[in-house]
Amino acid sequence: MRLATIRTAGGTRAVRREGDTLVETGHADVGALLADPGWRTAALADGPTHPVDRADFATLVTAPSKVVCVGLNYTNHIVEMGHDLPTHPTLFAKFADALVGAHDDIPLPPETEALDWEVELGVVVGQRVRRAKGESAEAAIAGFTVVDDISCRDWQMRTGEWLQGKTWDSSTPVGPYLVTPDELPGGVRPELEVSLHVDGVLRQRDSTADLLFDPVALVEHISTVVRLNPGDIIATGTPGGVGHGMTPPTYLAQGQVVVAEVEGIGALTNRVVADPTA
Repeated sequence: MRLATIRTAGGTRAVRREGDTLVETGHADVGALLADPGWRTAALADGPTHPVDRADFATLVTAPSKVVCVGLNYTNHIVEMGHDLPTHPTLFAKFADALVGAHDDIPLPPETEALDWEVELGVVVGQRVRRAKGESAEAAIAGFTVVDDISCRDWQMRTGEWLQGKTWDSSTPVGPYLVTPDELPGGVRPELEVSLHVDGVLRQRDSTADLLFDPVALVEHISTVVRLNPGDIIATGTPGGVGHGMTPPTYLAQGQVVVAEVEGIGALTNRVVADPTA
């Protein structure tokens, strides 16, 4: 099953993809759909339809209760950033206001000189869990999406805490789809290629099979600390190839187009523009 949230004249709507058509499920967004205990059945409802090629994708979940991000989860990225291999997941958070749609513009804040890219596999939680282990952690995974963890590296590196560089307003594309595990090789531990291009130049490529802490392990670890709710998103970390790790460091500029893709799920295509709020 492939689910998305689109913008319509009447507001956002959760939809199911059927070929080249998107079918409304009757819910305001994918988060509202997942909050229904019978969401797998509810997602099959018939409703108004929209052509895929004219869809305006909103961020996948418009108001998740939390977005938990994992740093340092691919070996080659850990090396390029100069860190030792971690024995536990490195966690930080984003606020919901940071999230934008699959094809929305990325504003370039005038306060940063180091806007960077990070393609990531996103885990979308489908049920409330606390201290989930084994099968319960697996069952809590509704599906997977694509996240581009756009980062202001100069702000991130100001202190040992990363939040201020990671949650800039309207900075983080998520989507376009939630794809359920049964449609992906590896299921809840998917083995998928992740890649990112900037203006057509390949910058990142790796496989989610190389994650140090896989999606199930992350659900187990995070739900030990805090409850996970339907619609919560876990960004599982990025592979090597970020601009901050290049020699010399290379960052995004106004007008550039970033394409972040996860095999079998879809691609985020976003243009960097002057921040309209500045």
